[in-house]
Amino acid sequence: MEEVNKSELIKKLIYELPVLRAKRGMTQNELSEIIGVSRQTYSLLENGKRKMTWSNFLSILFVFYFNSVTRKMLETSGILTDILKNILNIDHRLECN
Repeated sequence: MEEVNKSELIKKLIYELPVLRAKRGMTQNELSEIIGVSRQTYSLLENGKRKMTWSNFLSILFVFYFNSVTRKMLETSGILTDILKNILNIDHRLECN
């Protein structure tokens, strides 16, 4: 199985987070509640002042994956690569819904 560069994917997601949230019409508070962290922690993550864990990355990724507009943005920005889709088996999950 091919490897993913987790730190590079996290870096790309952090860069795109404000735009992704805006496209979903979400506040930091709303997203923080969904992924299970405080708003303050989320703000630090989004601003790159706190290291994002792979678990945080995946939680945020799935929030934006199940929206057609933000899913496309994840793909075009290089966050949601084909390798990552295969590892997570998420294209199959979407087809089942």
